[in-house]
Amino acid sequence: MKGNPLKDIENAIGSCTSLVELEKMRVSLFGKKGYFAAQFEELKKLDGEAKKEFAQNLNINKENFLELLNQKKSALESVMIEEQMRKSSVDVTLFNQESAAGALHPVMDTMDKIIEYFVSMNFSIEEGPLVEDDFHNFEALNLPKYHPARDMQDTFYFKDSMLLRTHTSPVQIRTMLKQSAPIRMICPGAVFRRDFDITHTPMFHQVEGLVVDKTGKVSFANLKFILEDFFKIYVWRCESTFPPKLFPFTEPSAEADISCIFCHGEGCRVCSHTGWLEVLGCGVVDPNVFKAVGYKDVSGYAFGLGVERFAMLLHQIPDLRSLFEGDLRLLEQFR
Repeated sequence: MKGNPLKDIENAIGSCTSLVELEKMRVSLFGKKGYFAAQFEELKKLDGEAKKEFAQNLNINKENFLELLNQKKSALESVMIEEQMRKSSVDVTLFNQESAAGALHPVMDTMDKIIEYFVSMNFSIEEGPLVEDDFHNFEALNLPKYHPARDMQDTFYFKDSMLLRTHTSPVQIRTMLKQSAPIRMICPGAVFRRDFDITHTPMFHQVEGLVVDKTGKVSFANLKFILEDFFKIYVWRCESTFPPKLFPFTEPSAEADISCIFCHGEGCRVCSHTGWLEVLGCGVVDPNVFKAVGYKDVSGYAFGLGVERFAMLLHQIPDLRSLFEGDLRLLEQFR
């Protein structure tokens, strides 16, 4: 570029069509071997007034070309941004029926269907706080201080002895403290435990039920009937059984098991190779629970089920954690 008229340099800057070309122009002017480096070498050969005049003109030209380069750079950057915005723009007037269609999360959809069944059977819906105290979450439910469910590995405790509820059973206690028998209720909601594997998560959802009436009006037979009817109408055509199990808040107690719908009873990792899946716990309310809330001459039954477990079985999802990972490939199937 040495020897080119200044006008040619100005035109060359103006003709640059990209930032890459402009950078090459800048280097050709201000680099170590560029135009102005050569001009300063010429300056060393001059003396006196000629050197002073040449230096003044050189500095003026240098500032002018820097200004032209900056202006051209700003203009090219604006064009580049506009081009990027044009390519990434979305025509919001376009109609897409698929993107407009939404769906409930499978867990919430499952909970709604469970609630719908029990409401149709004349159960009321009760709610309570997520942060509970020891009395409502443990003591009133016949959970003594030494019970394993109080272990720090299971429960999230706060410094002030409060805790995140480990089940929705405290809502049953609060309801009995506010109301007198008869009671026929369910309490859906989120609960928290320190557990995480293919069938457990630290936060999950439960729907627990409670029926209380005068002594002799409620029995385990009533409980078994309502649960078998629930399985038959809402969930699966499968075998079910009610083996005994120990729960501190019910006596007698049982778990409701169904034949595994993943392996059809042959054994798999979901059912721990037993062929059976535990879907809920249930039993006749222990007298100590009624004593804690001041109830006399009553009997009742209670049950509790995990909503995520039901969602897994209903939609045949083998890993519970898949419901919380936000993978659109999974969630879009429920649109």
